[in-house]
Amino acid sequence: MGGICDGPHVRQEVIEKLAVLPVSPGVYIFRGEGDLVLYVGKATSLRQRVRSYFQASTSDTRYFIPLLETTLHELETIVTRTEKEATILENELIKQYKPAYNVRLRDDKEYLSMRLDKKHEWPRLDVVRKPKDDGAKYFGPFPSATTARRTLRLVNKHFQLRTCSDAELYGRKRACLQYQIKRCPGPCVYEVPADLYKANVRAVELFLSGKHDELSDEVRVRMKEAAESEAFEQAANFRDQLFAIERVRETQRIVSSDFGERDILGLYREGTQAEIARLQVREGKLRDVATFSFSDARLPDDELLAGFISEHYAGSTFERPSEILLPIEIEGREGVEAWLSEKNGMSVKVIVPKRGEKTELLKLAEENAVHAFQEKGRVASDREVELARLKEMLELSTLPKRIECVDISHLSGGDTVGAVVVMVDGELEKKLYRTFKVRGRNDGNLARGDDYGAMYEVLSRRFRRGKASEEASVPEDDGWTLPDLLVVDGGKGQLAIAIAAAHDLGLHELSIVGLAKEKENRKGERVIDRIVRDGQKNTILVRPNSPLVLLARLRDEAHRFSNKGRVKVGTSKRFRSVLDGAPGVGDKTRVKLLRTFQGIDRIRAATDEELKAAGLTTPQVQAVRTALQANSSAGTSVLTDAADGGTTEEAEGSQGHGVEPPLVSAPSDEK
Repeated sequence: MGGICDGPHVRQEVIEKLAVLPVSPGVYIFRGEGDLVLYVGKATSLRQRVRSYFQASTSDTRYFIPLLETTLHELETIVTRTEKEATILENELIKQYKPAYNVRLRDDKEYLSMRLDKKHEWPRLDVVRKPKDDGAKYFGPFPSATTARRTLRLVNKHFQLRTCSDAELYGRKRACLQYQIKRCPGPCVYEVPADLYKANVRAVELFLSGKHDELSDEVRVRMKEAAESEAFEQAANFRDQLFAIERVRETQRIVSSDFGERDILGLYREGTQAEIARLQVREGKLRDVATFSFSDARLPDDELLAGFISEHYAGSTFERPSEILLPIEIEGREGVEAWLSEKNGMSVKVIVPKRGEKTELLKLAEENAVHAFQEKGRVASDREVELARLKEMLELSTLPKRIECVDISHLSGGDTVGAVVVMVDGELEKKLYRTFKVRGRNDGNLARGDDYGAMYEVLSRRFRRGKASEEASVPEDDGWTLPDLLVVDGGKGQLAIAIAAAHDLGLHELSIVGLAKEKENRKGERVIDRIVRDGQKNTILVRPNSPLVLLARLRDEAHRFSNKGRVKVGTSKRFRSVLDGAPGVGDKTRVKLLRTFQGIDRIRAATDEELKAAGLTTPQVQAVRTALQANSSAGTSVLTDAADGGTTEEAEGSQGHGVEPPLVSAPSDEK
């Protein structure tokens, strides 16, 4: 057999397995050194599909095939009874192993979705990041946070669902501002007809589902009924709803004459750079266009599209279209259809049209993919030029693709937190942000003005993690990769501390600069930010339109994130409970106790039987008694709160790198 089987690194065991592969459907797994999973794929016929990777072909577009010659150590196959079972198994294995060569969309947390829980007495529309299979209705995911927030504002303005939390809903004594400005009927304090509120919920569901014609018909009927019963205020509200629906509908282009619900996928690529555009058509109108970038797409076109479908439509909470149009055939198409149909609760067809109106939709999708590819390419090119200029201005040895900035925040020497924010290729990368709770002396309290000590500690811990990550030869970036450029918030003093922390760990080649804050001179004139470099007497002014503005932007982000971390630590310390840390007593149990007994004194006075009646087990009762006794013996006074009480603790353990890690908190801001 020709192809990469002739290469010296492909093991004989792999070649022998190729000869005995079954013709059954199933899943195949390519494994590398150390049993690392490289790729998971499905096949209608394992023999035909897997052997195709090892056959010479001048037209082969599988960009990762040359890598198999040096990385493939083991081949594993799993036989299934049907193509549908192969699709399901492939999806589960990809989630489990996260193979390097499979399609991987951005983390779900980076997408926003809308959640509508119709089982609630008074449903509201929430923005969520991680949909759950909880019976609620989900809409999205939205391609950007801006789109999601704009949609939420539009719904809240015209369809009058409550926006308050459940605690606010059932605890209010008087209506809030939303009621006063006619954006909520006020079910918290007023008698609101249940059928009226349900009609609003249905209107929101139809609006977010893109069923605008059906919604308009229903709203017109309600408006007419309100006018006839002389409920003119309600009729005016329905009129405003119609105007809002019409404005949204005007922005949607009619692209199909059969009013079907379908998604159309367009693909464009140049080498390993690829872009997929998803057009969402509902009731014959183009409702939404989203594009997805792949910077290292080593799969052929058919596997790239199949992988995208598995990732994008894997969740069980979203309404799927009845048709998905593709430009080319994919492996195991019938199995994919069966899998999607089962998730959707109705038939879903995956179609590759050859003629007619649907081919025009595919062309439109491809045009959007090409446009997005070119636009993002131009932005990336501009960023590359900007980073090159930055390298030249700062006289760096390498292009600063990864830049980090550190900032220290404290409150009068206490609650000291260090933050490290990250910029990759000129863009903020929030999932790589890190916060460090400074240990210092006296339980984290530093001497007043000892920012240098905090800076040294934070950077030493950050550098140790980065050095350990590199020495461990982690196959994939674990988030601790050392930066090409480190920016320290401050002047020569802070810069000297940062350099000392790096040199003490043997990191003599790390590029570090300081970014001094703006000040006022003797004349009261504002002085622009300036860059401070080691061994250089003259500073570099950060002027507008200079690439150095990127560093100022990163410094401002470090300020924001460190202050947020400091507030979080301070809040958790001030609202901790004496029950924190009691063995077997978790957050839910603690909050339930505080709400049931309305305070620590009443919990202390309660009998064992009363505590058990509140849901505690015998070991939990003993743990609570021990914690309360220890608190009384210490004579301490601790704030308690029925809703809060959690503490921010230092992370312990080595996490596999042999170094003590900091407290790490993932940012919650949307991208």
